[in-house]
Amino acid sequence: MLTTKRKPATVGEILMEEFMQPMGLTQGALAEAMGVQRKHVNELCNNRRTVTAATALILARVFGNSADFWLNVQRRSDLWEAMNSPHERERIERATPLRTAA
Repeated sequence: MLTTKRKPATVGEILMEEFMQPMGLTQGALAEAMGVQRKHVNELCNNRRTVTAATALILARVFGNSADFWLNVQRRSDLWEAMNSPHERERIERATPLRTAA
C-alpha cells in the first residue's frame, strides 16, 4: 500500500508542466496531434478524465515515451486517492484477508 502522505503529481500536472509548457503546446495543438477533441485534452489537463490504455498509447506515440509511463502516473494518483479517501479507506479496511493453506 502507498504510505506517502504527499499527493503524487496528477496526469494533468505532468502533462502540462513536463510536456506541454516546455514544448509550447496549447491544448488545441495537443488535441490535433492526438487526433482527439480539444475537450478530451482539457479534461485530462484538469484531471476530469483518467488515462485509459488507449489514451496512454496515444500520449506515448505523441511524446515518444511509453504507455506504461502514463498508466503509472494514473495508477499512483488513483491509489493515493483511494488510500486518502475516508469512504474508500473504510471499504478497504472492511475487507477480510483470506487464509492460505501452507
